[in-house]
Amino acid sequence: MTKELTQFELLRELEPVAEQHLNRHLEMAKDWYPHDYVPWDQGRNFAAMGGVDWEPSQSRLSEIAKVSLITNLLTEDNLPAYHREIAANFTQDGAWGTWVGRWTAEENRHAIVIRDYLTVTRAVDPVALEQARMTHMTTGVPTPTDPRWGGVLMQVAYVTFQELATRLSHRNTGKVCDDPIADHMLQRVAADENLHMIFYRSLTGAALDLVPDRMMDDINYLVQRFEMPGRSMPNFRRYAIMMAKHGIYDPRQHLQEVIEPVLKHWNVFDRTDFGPRGEQARDELAAYLVKLDQDATKFEEQRDRMLAREAARDMQIA
Repeated sequence: MTKELTQFELLRELEPVAEQHLNRHLEMAKDWYPHDYVPWDQGRNFAAMGGVDWEPSQSRLSEIAKVSLITNLLTEDNLPAYHREIAANFTQDGAWGTWVGRWTAEENRHAIVIRDYLTVTRAVDPVALEQARMTHMTTGVPTPTDPRWGGVLMQVAYVTFQELATRLSHRNTGKVCDDPIADHMLQRVAADENLHMIFYRSLTGAALDLVPDRMMDDINYLVQRFEMPGRSMPNFRRYAIMMAKHGIYDPRQHLQEVIEPVLKHWNVFDRTDFGPRGEQARDELAAYLVKLDQDATKFEEQRDRMLAREAARDMQIA
């Protein structure tokens, strides 16, 4: 029986790949500054500073744009919880530690710029936003109680999918804002998320080569249980449904723009280096993707019927 590598041994074996892709990231990443993406001339004082407090008529965003921006921001706000999780699994030594620090610093810019934009433009209620931030960060990210959860392999695989999902959500949110400033800002954020995804995707690919059966088993586990990190925020379920309804992030996009492209990049279904454990995991994953496709079709049919009813109702009102 082949000896299972310990977490320390996995980190040691994968560190040259981490260093290679850390250096690639540093070459590819472009410096940018949150203050350059915020329309400061739209700002004015709130009541505590002699101005006027927020009220709904001040926002120029649609309801779905507000919901999406709040969801994206609160997801980014929980960075300390993500940092703890990644630092615990990657360690803070060598290339791993350098990546953890760099990734954390880059992610923090996303919350800074989105919050500044929302506050300056009075797009959402800043008091409610702060209350939601406090609640969400106090809760953190619920860690699965499944004993299989955790470790460097599962972490790099999970964050690969999560970063790509977040990129898609930011990009599509920019499109519904009907504000070129917001769209430009969120394109910048999405570009960061894409580079982060590439780092994690590369590490997972290297892990597939190093321990194919074990990594395939973890990928199968994660895809079947995938949840966004913002799931503990207030109103997350209601907001997620609204975002799916309006095409910000729906089951079809999750399958075709997140899961399938990553699996294709890893060549999961054409690999020939799996043993019985990996083969079984791959077969289970293939069956689950069929179910995901069926679920996406059902959702689309329900959404189309709902939108048709809403359109007919609006016609009657008009």
